[in-house]
Amino acid sequence: MRLGSMLLLLMLCLPARLMAEETTPPQLAQPSAAAPVASVAEPVAQPVASAPDNEELQRQAAQLQRARQENQRLKLQLKEAQANSTTPLISEEQTWFVVGAAAALLGVLAGALLRGGRGTRREWLN
Repeated sequence: MRLGSMLLLLMLCLPARLMAEETTPPQLAQPSAAAPVASVAEPVAQPVASAPDNEELQRQAAQLQRARQENQRLKLQLKEAQANSTTPLISEEQTWFVVGAAAALLGVLAGALLRGGRGTRREWLN
């Protein structure tokens, strides 16, 4: 390989390597969804020390139970809404494509009809 080609290849690959080193893996950048659930469930699993702590734990456990029930209810409601929704036959982009194609065909048809029965070709006069 020529020296110029080698330098060009090196210059093009260097920014990609630097960008790859700067990015963080998605697992480290975003906290996992299971972490909040585990932190909420931990107080329920700890041994009870006193009566006020016991009441607080019971309140948290009841709140957790209500949240889980609400989550189940919303999941079921979402499934029902998705089952009842009708998807359109074609998307909006496809609709505009069909409209454009129809306009082009109408233009070609109008041009053919306006030309008439003339079989000779007209030349531009300069």
